[in-house]
Amino acid sequence: MPFFDSLNQLLFPTRCFGCAALGLSICSNCRYDWHPHYYKTHISQLNVHSAVPYSSTASRIILASKENGLKGADNLIINAITHVLIKADFVNHNIRLVPIPSSPSARRRRGRSFIVDITKSVAQRSGLPLSDSLELTRRVRDQSGLDATARAHNMAGAFALKRGAYPRGDLILIDDVVTTGATLHEAARALRSAGFNPIAAVTACLAQPLR
Repeated sequence: MPFFDSLNQLLFPTRCFGCAALGLSICSNCRYDWHPHYYKTHISQLNVHSAVPYSSTASRIILASKENGLKGADNLIINAITHVLIKADFVNHNIRLVPIPSSPSARRRRGRSFIVDITKSVAQRSGLPLSDSLELTRRVRDQSGLDATARAHNMAGAFALKRGAYPRGDLILIDDVVTTGATLHEAARALRSAGFNPIAAVTACLAQPLR
């Protein structure tokens, strides 16, 4: 096995997810940018707890996980979200984790529902139950080029509860990054309109300030 590990490293050397430098999956410079802390903000009635300020390094790590499915990048995001769940101290709540779902086209392209898979790993590490309760009910545009008003319009009414889903308890929405809050706001609306109780959201990254 050591021989094959060495050969694999020779053929496919490890590169930093943040800057592509040879050596480690995240180098010391990028580790400075991706170092989980604890940040708290608000979207409407929802507290949002995050680990890392959004940066070019964070963007590349998220893309490495979301679009390329790289396990090392997945682990950085999973660790960040798990870190925040501990720091936010939900111990006195009956928590269930509710992931933000991917669109059908994104699932086909990536071969998975990105945040659902990330949240499954977070649930395993934290011991908190997962409730994969939400689905997109219509096509939405890519949010990356939209301003706050356009994002809110794009997401309005886009989520609904899955048939048969019954996410009891105090619900924590899970996503990779909060930018304007439009996606989390719509997810919380969909849950509340069905009579359920989203109390907060946890994200790996936070855009500062919210745009």
